[in-house]
Amino acid sequence: MSLQPVIVGAGPAGVRAAQTLVAHGLRPVLLDEAPRAGGQIYRRPPENFQRSAKSLYGFEAARASQLHAAADGLRHSVDYQPDSLVWSAQGGGLDVLHGPSQSTRQQPYRQLIVASGATDRVLPLAGWTLPGAYSLGGAQVALKFQGCAIGSRVVFMGSGPLLYLIAWQYARAGVEVAAVLDSSRFADQVAALPALLTQPTVLAKGLYFVAWLRAHGVALHRGVRPLRVLGESRVRAVVWHDGTQEQSLNCDAVAMGHGLRSETQLPDLLGCRFAWSAQQRAHLPERDARGRSSVAGVYLAGDGAGIMGADAAEWAGELAALTLLGDAGVAVDASRASALEQRLQRLQGFRAGLERAFSFPDHWAAQAPDELVVCRCEHITAGDLRRTVQDSGVREMNRLKALSRVGMGRCQGRMCGVAAAELLAQASGQAVAQVGRWRAQAPLKPIPMHLLQAQDPP
Repeated sequence: MSLQPVIVGAGPAGVRAAQTLVAHGLRPVLLDEAPRAGGQIYRRPPENFQRSAKSLYGFEAARASQLHAAADGLRHSVDYQPDSLVWSAQGGGLDVLHGPSQSTRQQPYRQLIVASGATDRVLPLAGWTLPGAYSLGGAQVALKFQGCAIGSRVVFMGSGPLLYLIAWQYARAGVEVAAVLDSSRFADQVAALPALLTQPTVLAKGLYFVAWLRAHGVALHRGVRPLRVLGESRVRAVVWHDGTQEQSLNCDAVAMGHGLRSETQLPDLLGCRFAWSAQQRAHLPERDARGRSSVAGVYLAGDGAGIMGADAAEWAGELAALTLLGDAGVAVDASRASALEQRLQRLQGFRAGLERAFSFPDHWAAQAPDELVVCRCEHITAGDLRRTVQDSGVREMNRLKALSRVGMGRCQGRMCGVAAAELLAQASGQAVAQVGRWRAQAPLKPIPMHLLQAQDPP
């Protein structure tokens, strides 16, 4: 068959999409930025890594091993290209950087499944640029992929299920977890229980992490407001407000984050239409119930189009592949596609429960001090952004970027984008939904300058 779809991302969604296409006689191209398939949730360590799957993935060891085995089993049935960063998209082609050879090429496509995954949603606080301060995802990568901890006495701070999962993983690895500081309120977590009970197994795992940490003497504080990280050449303490007074705790590292946000830059370059999601407090690429985007031939799957978790990513990847096949005239199992769609719909209530249990701290912008560094790449402070709004009357994210340089650095707004939007909304008296979103620009991630020059016509 001449049909050769391209898949971007080899996490749960991408691997299941590839499996489905192969089962229908196709040989898809599978592009992955990482050196080994698995995505962030099932990030795979180097081949000579000694820790067992159980120690790395806990309850998800079996699922991780199954996904890794599935990816390995596809090696001779797909055009698998690891270490391959998609950094631009134009005219029916993807610009791809191969990391080890530092060469770039174009990958043509007619049908494309984007399974770009997610990254940390970070809200800055004073001292977050110190050595020893990490995002939650960064702390997890260090443990899973490099077999090392970010410190010997670590504080985990923020909100969301990952907060307790990664704290548990660190404690199980023998690291002293000084405390878990959860900005969510216990009352909200109790109120969310009816929705969370729709997925009792997942809820039980979360409760187990909390109970295990308590049983092993880890201090857990809910309803806190993180204030600052202290230190000179490295993190030495964290300070938070417990609702009554300031508290502090000595540590040599801190991992922070408020859940995850979708990596939507590639769908943006592809021309996909976006819409505001109040539940996820973000602009997300539109897709129908079967994974179709607003652009013909482009399908979206997994957390890159909305945070739903690893199980949902696998189902969405398979469903997107079945939809692609059906749209191309290939006979597929319609009942299987309907069952996957129903599974994903049932998860919506649980997702709403998680957002209620671990609510975004929407008071953050009003309380952020003027001297707080928001954009660490360009050293732009909260005060700089407020003054830009006051002096220019700017009310939209791309205009704020042009006038202040926020988001113009190496990370291209991945770390500061959420905070910048919250500050713009607060300073201009708008809802955060109204300030818009940064338009994606190539290269989506930094690449060597000489490769960009090689793209220019003679």
